[in-house]
Amino acid sequence: MHPLNLPEDLRTRVTERMGRDHAYDQLDPAKTALVVVDMQNYFVAPGAPAACDHGPAIAPNINRLAETLRDKGGHVYWIQTEALPEDASDWQNLYEMLGAKGKESRLAGLDSESELYDLWPEMDRREDDETVVKTRYSAMLENSSDLKRRLDEAGVDTVLITGVATNVCCEATARDSMMMGYRTVMVHDGMATFTDAQHNASLETFYMLFGDVQSTDEAVGYLDKASD
Repeated sequence: MHPLNLPEDLRTRVTERMGRDHAYDQLDPAKTALVVVDMQNYFVAPGAPAACDHGPAIAPNINRLAETLRDKGGHVYWIQTEALPEDASDWQNLYEMLGAKGKESRLAGLDSESELYDLWPEMDRREDDETVVKTRYSAMLENSSDLKRRLDEAGVDTVLITGVATNVCCEATARDSMMMGYRTVMVHDGMATFTDAQHNASLETFYMLFGDVQSTDEAVGYLDKASD
């Protein structure tokens, strides 16, 4: 998986501002949600159209976080992107950027009937977990999914972001989560993208001004501590 490489001067600046290493070092499991973004075959399976090479490696960390939250009364949401046929007209700006082949690939591969739409087989989704379908990069947008409504109904105030791609759908969801008032953590070894540089650039900006960046071990430790 991607190594974390936040500049030391950034760590120092943020730590001095907060007086601690992590903004959210107290996690109440009952008010915490794990949001797993797009761990679908289209984005994870080797050779798939938008596969992140490190995607399969992060599956165990995501499953560990999910199990921890289930055991402690928290919440687990599996996000899946669906490309609706009408997106070809009402999200035209995206398809202009993707071009004809990209548009065809996305509409076919992220159709809910496609095997590429399904979760990567190593993901441990359980019956009591929730599944959320989104149609835009960010799962928090009202015209993308009903995730925000579900989080509010569950009394969630803290969101742990995992999945793919770090600098696309994970970052878009995480930034909007912070803007909507949730304490937001990007779990760096529970996310993947296409290069180490892209992964760390996304985390650097997020850690500086949007929220927290933690490892799986750190997040699990804070959840365990709250239960002691």
